[in-house]
Amino acid sequence: MLRFFTFRLLFVIFEYQTSQNMSEQSSTHDGKHFVVQKGTCECNQGDQFPQHKVTVHQKHYWNDAAGSTDYLAVTEDDLQFTPSGPSFGRCKLKPSSSGNLPCAYAPAGKWQKTYDKVKIMGKSAVTEVSELQCTVGGKITIKDHGQRGEMGKKNVKNADEKIIRHMNPLVDVNDYKETVFESELDAY
Repeated sequence: MLRFFTFRLLFVIFEYQTSQNMSEQSSTHDGKHFVVQKGTCECNQGDQFPQHKVTVHQKHYWNDAAGSTDYLAVTEDDLQFTPSGPSFGRCKLKPSSSGNLPCAYAPAGKWQKTYDKVKIMGKSAVTEVSELQCTVGGKITIKDHGQRGEMGKKNVKNADEKIIRHMNPLVDVNDYKETVFESELDAY
């Protein structure tokens, strides 16, 4: 009985130390996506959601080997949006008799809460938790990071037919595999 309690106590101590080490190593960026140019932002005082406009570089892409400009990595210094002008629509902090006036976007410095462990040409990467303050008073956050998961041929090849059938009985995995690999042959 004493051995059991000793073992249990050691196990609890080990769990506590492990959880302490993990909490020290964890980051608010864990499990978050990097933001790409086609991602959108929102201002808590606006009513529109513009896309990022990467101006710092034209070289680094997230998850796009082809190099589409939609997937350019957003950095702490990328402060412009598409469309330009009143990017965030009408500003709640600028009321008038005819409704709210257009946004007069004016960033107060760089993006905050960036991921300092990943640098793009010396600049920190923007993630889903990053924020940007506007001098008018709005707080700009990431609405959509812009990345999309897509299934590649390797995923299709390695798909477990039983699991897929259980998750979605309407999909015949073998037919889908044939379709995917036939389209590959048709390309040649």
